[in-house]
Amino acid sequence: MRPFIKREAVLSSRIEGTQATLGELLEAEAGAPVERSPDDLREVGNYVTALEHGIKRLKQLPLSLRLVRELHERLMKGVRGERATPGEFRRSQNWIGTPGGTLSQASYVPPPPSELMDCLGAWERFLHESNAPPLVQVALAHYQFEAIHPFLDGNGRVGRLLITLFLVERKILPTPLLYLSAFFEATRRDYYDLLSAVSARGEWEAWLAYFLNGVARQSEDALSRAERINHLLESWRIKASGVSSGRGASESGGRPSQVPLRLVDMLAANPFITIKKAAEGLKTAYTTAQRGIEKLEKLGVVKEVGAAKRDRVYCAKAIFDILEEPARIVPSETKR
Repeated sequence: MRPFIKREAVLSSRIEGTQATLGELLEAEAGAPVERSPDDLREVGNYVTALEHGIKRLKQLPLSLRLVRELHERLMKGVRGERATPGEFRRSQNWIGTPGGTLSQASYVPPPPSELMDCLGAWERFLHESNAPPLVQVALAHYQFEAIHPFLDGNGRVGRLLITLFLVERKILPTPLLYLSAFFEATRRDYYDLLSAVSARGEWEAWLAYFLNGVARQSEDALSRAERINHLLESWRIKASGVSSGRGASESGGRPSQVPLRLVDMLAANPFITIKKAAEGLKTAYTTAQRGIEKLEKLGVVKEVGAAKRDRVYCAKAIFDILEEPARIVPSETKR
């Protein structure tokens, strides 16, 4: 699940202008040095933290304004948007428009602070009282959250987080595997235009058709990626088991080493790996982890990337290529 969560974090943040790539995020997590601004990496990392917090909290409380504030607090902590009062609903007027523009030049003005809590209260009631089919309900709720724009910053990312959390809470998803940010990012102009069309002209049907098309496309996309990754992991486990069951793969001359097999499981969470992080994750000696990675390199599972002499970085490129593969979305499909 973790690579998919990180992919969603990167794409959702990219819609808001953050430039960090999936490779940079995964490399940084593996302990490799990256050139990207720490602020960009922290913003994307915060998205992962917020989503994981939300999944955990759903076991204790329902989707609610309280949980929304908690998500926002974790999303905005320690980043450039921290000035936007993390975890607090806005007390001043905001608007959507060109950077540096004024309120009179805004393309959209959300409700004033005096009306904010009434709007949010109605939104929260809709989450729990609507009898609409779940996918229709979450499509309507997403629009309404973005229309209310309850925070000074981070509204888009929180709104997209809530889609996944809603589907998990309603048991539509057993785990958070479906993410719409790839679809929204690939069809960004349609995304904004259709949200605006609801506000300006009440064009709900077009928005619902777009949203449901996104669910269909991303369901197919997630299933395809997951199946291909699982097939790779299974083939690598067979290879690693062959190494571990003999053929000179013993630890200090004792029982056969299980390190290569355990490293494959680590690659399922992050296709980038360093010897230091591998040793820490497996709670084993540095040299033991090094031998395990070298065995996987001989099997063609990982390949050294970069030119570092120390703290060398390895990548299971076949998994990374599946994660990085662009979503196969034809923009015109969204207007059917």
